[in-house]
Amino acid sequence: MLSWMAWTMPSALFFIGIASLLLVMTILEIRKPCVERKGWLPISTTRGDRLFIGLLSSAFLHLLFLGLTDVTLWVAFGISVVIMAALLRWG
Repeated sequence: MLSWMAWTMPSALFFIGIASLLLVMTILEIRKPCVERKGWLPISTTRGDRLFIGLLSSAFLHLLFLGLTDVTLWVAFGISVVIMAALLRWG
């Protein structure tokens, strides 16, 4: 059925991770609706806003690592996890 796509384990894990994040955010929103709050970001944000900003930041960081360094992407992944955690907690 999906033979037209070149699925690899990293790409499958990536999409499973994104789907899991969306599922967790949906459950959190149903159980405990969030309100906008002002953190260290210059705008008032909700959990979903901070998740979106974190995903965009991670994507751009990975592109920078691909384009400007020869360092393994695991370093960019580690930095992205820290940035995402900080954005979701204090952003």
